[in-house]
Amino acid sequence: MLEVLKPRIASLLSEPGRETGQRLQGICELLRREVPYYDWVGFYFRNGEKEELLLGPYAGDPTDHTVIPFGKGICGQVAVSNKNFVVPDVAAQDNYIACSLHVKAEIVVPIFVAGRNIGQIDIDSHTPDPFGTSDENFLEWVCAEVAAIL
Repeated sequence: MLEVLKPRIASLLSEPGRETGQRLQGICELLRREVPYYDWVGFYFRNGEKEELLLGPYAGDPTDHTVIPFGKGICGQVAVSNKNFVVPDVAAQDNYIACSLHVKAEIVVPIFVAGRNIGQIDIDSHTPDPFGTSDENFLEWVCAEVAAIL
């Protein structure tokens, strides 16, 4: 199912006349609409040289978490570790920032530009333990495609 979304994402990213933010918003909306267990999809980006992430385009319920310090929550941990973080059960995580009572699982994959972690894609699911290797591989591909336009 995820593989069939690749041409649509590539098309969104290469659309002439659209700003980067609009392209990323399109990806968020597409993934949330097409993948049944992707209930919130968003991008966070490093705030210049500050050790914090700022919320970028997203699709899903509004969140109060528009600024996340490095090391805090799943996103903040990925900003420090530079590694994917798949959380099958958010309730089992000590360092988790709850966005909604409905969130059961989360996956965060970093975006690298010139070898530097500049942001990430963050996906919350209301389904327990839905993310597998195919999600991780697919989201790594999405992040590489996004990096190419940043």
